[in-house]
Amino acid sequence: MFDPFIAPSGTLLGLLQRGRGDGTLHALAAPRPEALAALNHCVLSDPRHDWQVENRSLYYARLYLDLDGGVEEIERHLCDPDDHLDTDDSRTGLALAVLGHLASYGRGDALALLRRYAATGANWAWALDELALRDDDAGLRALAVPVLGRFPATAEGAAELAAVVRDAFEPRPWRLWADDPRETVGARVRAASEQGSFDRWQRQMRPGGPRPGWSVQAVFDWAQQGLERGTPLHVPAARCLTAVAGPEDRPTIVEAARSGPEGARCASLHYLAEARDPAVLDLIETGAVSASRTVADAAVSAFERMCGDAAVDRARRWARRPDALGASAAGVLACRGGAQDAPVVLAALREAVRGEGPDAPRLWTLVDGTGRLGIGCAAPVLRHVYRETSSSHLRGRTARALAATDPSFPTGFAVECLWDCEETTREVAALHAETGDIRVAERLRRLAADPAEEAEVQTAVRSRIGPDTPAA
Repeated sequence: MFDPFIAPSGTLLGLLQRGRGDGTLHALAAPRPEALAALNHCVLSDPRHDWQVENRSLYYARLYLDLDGGVEEIERHLCDPDDHLDTDDSRTGLALAVLGHLASYGRGDALALLRRYAATGANWAWALDELALRDDDAGLRALAVPVLGRFPATAEGAAELAAVVRDAFEPRPWRLWADDPRETVGARVRAASEQGSFDRWQRQMRPGGPRPGWSVQAVFDWAQQGLERGTPLHVPAARCLTAVAGPEDRPTIVEAARSGPEGARCASLHYLAEARDPAVLDLIETGAVSASRTVADAAVSAFERMCGDAAVDRARRWARRPDALGASAAGVLACRGGAQDAPVVLAALREAVRGEGPDAPRLWTLVDGTGRLGIGCAAPVLRHVYRETSSSHLRGRTARALAATDPSFPTGFAVECLWDCEETTREVAALHAETGDIRVAERLRRLAADPAEEAEVQTAVRSRIGPDTPAA
């Protein structure tokens, strides 16, 4: 995945790229051309580090509506010659998703552009999925010929069409087209659907993984083969060991965890951790300093999956270590430790921010733990993470932690969180924002009436403005 450039958090562009609620509020207060330029930059140059899990499309679509922005820049981006050279979903996915939301709000220009792109664009399948949720039957039927025209009437074309129909995220268009009386439409789609079902059945009849009767050694061999192919199978291999291993196999598995080949060693560590074997913590400690990065990572990962008092007690011993196992131990204490572990979790949080910045991967568990343990003196660090992180998911977790630790949250960050790009963050805000602020009351009413808003957010909103709620 590409590493996008993120502008400073104090700029309008930086706020919009992060999906912060303040981005919307600042954009509405800025000169309209400046706000639209920043908005278009975000939509056409996806700012997310992980576009598959972070939300931005509804956030940007709502801002287009508030600014009365057109789709001309999006159209130029989609119709650029690069569209057929750079076909990665990350180039056009966000723009298409924004158009989908705009179409759901009744924007006819967005709907028309989606239809044109589905007929001619490289990422047509994404556009078709957006239309499947928003377009009427007539609009979808009109796309049958241009979409099917992408697949030549050859054996290779039929195989490609069958794969597309089989793997379609939204099946509605294909079901409509299957009922088309034309031989070149309905018959082709029905044949492709039947072939896709047959392909799926064949794969089920020829499983490539474990089979009944496997031995412990066979599982080890399978794990090693996966590692050599570049596909780590430590966790599924550990589950296979649970199915095939008996008490008499424990010495073999323990020895494999201590000194076996990488695949067997990693699978054994995960298996013994899941079984809470009394020897596993010592084996994890040894594995964490292995010369093999694969084994060291597997040892740390196995420890993080452990539950129980023994793992927490060992985490208290390891939390001060300056290596990956020490960082993992602090995360375990954040998730499963008690009040006595608050100083260690706070120290790890500060060290992670100081040493790795506000996007450090280990901040996720540490931020959660800070909120779970109610570490009030962590609020300044949490506020820094909230402002600076480019991950909207981490910001949402930080908002939840602030709600539990920062008395100023209801009148501070909770207000802007009502405009945040993540629905879980808006839900937290709806539960905590101080309704004495006139902006809050107005925003809560708007979220309650917005058909595009998530049900969980609207439930939280209505708990604050329901008929039994006193007026602010």
